[in-house]
Amino acid sequence: MIAVTNFPPKQIADFISEVLILGVVIGNGDAVVLLQTERDVPPGSRIL
Repeated sequence: MIAVTNFPPKQIADFISEVLILGVVIGNGDAVVLLQTERDVPPGSRIL
């Protein structure tokens, strides 16, 4: 899974969010696929 973790905490509904998980909408907008790497990479690697 690919996530951005250096955002400041933000109130979302009734919880605090501290991470942004990246995904794409497919089809007619009725499904979301989480982005992932094609092979193992070290945690904290830079996303380009």
